[in-house]
Amino acid sequence: MSAEYDAVVVGAGPNGLVGAVTLAGAGLKVLVVEAATVAGGESRSEALTRPGHVHDVCSAIHPLGVASPALRALPLADHGLEWVHPGAPLAHPLDGSRAAVLERSVDTTALGLGDDGAAYLRLMNPLVAAGQGFVDAVLSPLSVPPRRALPALARFGMGGLPPVTRLTNNRFVGDQAPALLAGLAAHSMLSLRAPATGGFGLFLGLLGHLVGWPVARGGSQSIADALVGVLADRGGELVLGERVTSLADLPPAATTMLDLTPRQLLDLGGDRLPPRYRRQLGRYRYGAAAWKVDWALDGPIPWAAAACARAGTVHVGGTLDEVARSEAELAKGRPPTRPFVLLAQQSRFDPTRAPAGEQNAWAYCHVPNGSTFDMTERIEAQVERFAPGFRDRIIDRHVMGPAAIEAHDANYVGGDICGGRTDLRQVIARPVLSRSPWRTPAAGLYLCSSATPPGPGVHGMGGWHAAHAALADLGLPLAPD
Repeated sequence: MSAEYDAVVVGAGPNGLVGAVTLAGAGLKVLVVEAATVAGGESRSEALTRPGHVHDVCSAIHPLGVASPALRALPLADHGLEWVHPGAPLAHPLDGSRAAVLERSVDTTALGLGDDGAAYLRLMNPLVAAGQGFVDAVLSPLSVPPRRALPALARFGMGGLPPVTRLTNNRFVGDQAPALLAGLAAHSMLSLRAPATGGFGLFLGLLGHLVGWPVARGGSQSIADALVGVLADRGGELVLGERVTSLADLPPAATTMLDLTPRQLLDLGGDRLPPRYRRQLGRYRYGAAAWKVDWALDGPIPWAAAACARAGTVHVGGTLDEVARSEAELAKGRPPTRPFVLLAQQSRFDPTRAPAGEQNAWAYCHVPNGSTFDMTERIEAQVERFAPGFRDRIIDRHVMGPAAIEAHDANYVGGDICGGRTDLRQVIARPVLSRSPWRTPAAGLYLCSSATPPGPGVHGMGGWHAAHAALADLGLPLAPD
């Protein structure tokens, strides 16, 4: 790493790679340095169980991968990325062999919600009508939104700022629509009585209708590999297996971008930051963790509700009250007794993921940060509840608790796969309250991880915004799309 570079990026996750690709597209000579021996960060895939089984180590389902303006502008398909869309984005089973199903069509979804169908249409139709421009505005929260997106943003704010429990109680009479929105909102890893959890539910549901919830053919690693391909086309360099322990380890460059969270920034270059900013970063809060299980199966999961077989993602947790109870236990620092389980069954729709005649599945639940309590049995009991005979299908499993998740990616402090708590306060001040949170007070030093807006997800927007800030500071035009 002795050559001269215009920009150096630390971390080859989606945000770091998108930032590097954007800078390279503007004509800069870019180096990316990654501690792991494989690029990808949260979008890596490995044979975690048996030979021939491809498991996504962290991220698995990618609505934001399709919706992101940063990713959709890149020629990723030219480098092998192919999106696979299940028959339905999401199913949420309930007792009695029933399921609420999020279909691509809002009308079809509403038809499945019985007496609550009309209320669901009133809630979602205006957001869906606002389309991609609204999504782009949400993913660029500190930019001036286009005028045409303002009515949808106002409606989104009114519906999304309250807790999801209030959002649903005010609108629905049955149990299917509330359960559907509860599962969507629980992606926040917050109590469902927390402010803004309604917004999580609305936005993820909207993405299902607008772009679907696809998987990447061959594994989430395909996303990272495609980004690496674009980087190479633009003349960028990637060094793997090189752990950076200090910013002094890096070659000199006018721009340094870090796909790291505040804790790693303080470790690597705290001496370059003013005391006030260091104190602000020291107050950054990490949130709940994940307990993850991957299974190799001798056949498809035998869901009691047939509609679940059509969905790439299945939210396993029962009614809104049950999901809320699980997340409330988590908020009190306890491993949930009957956890809310987020399950993906990629091999059902992507046959490259498993050997002929076999299937695999991916699932996790929420646990307190750093928890060591083994949730495997509780996760499997919840799946068995809605898919009797599931346990008999298991031929192998791989388990990752919070410590193993952090060992896989240092940004997941204590197993927090969101890179920091996602409550209302820390969505607004992420990582600090600033008009340009990607910039640090140190000249030429930028943060571009999920600890910056718009937050977690495989969308590359943190890197995209940070790269645009860096180009502006250099007085360079933005890279052409």
